[in-house]
Amino acid sequence: MSHYSGLENHIQSLESKHHDVETMIEDELKRPHPDDHRLHELKKEKLKIRDEMMKHKIH
Repeated sequence: MSHYSGLENHIQSLESKHHDVETMIEDELKRPHPDDHRLHELKKEKLKIRDEMMKHKIH
């Protein structure tokens, strides 16, 4: 596997994780009493994943 295809796989994995976290945020918001702490942690994780994706896409 070349470096490029490995990087592409990593970016695809990050995009999948980003989507999964977004789904978890949406699910939490649908609850009658969303857990603010959980939402905060999920949003932090989503930003961390997005930042890592951007770092790899720029380089």
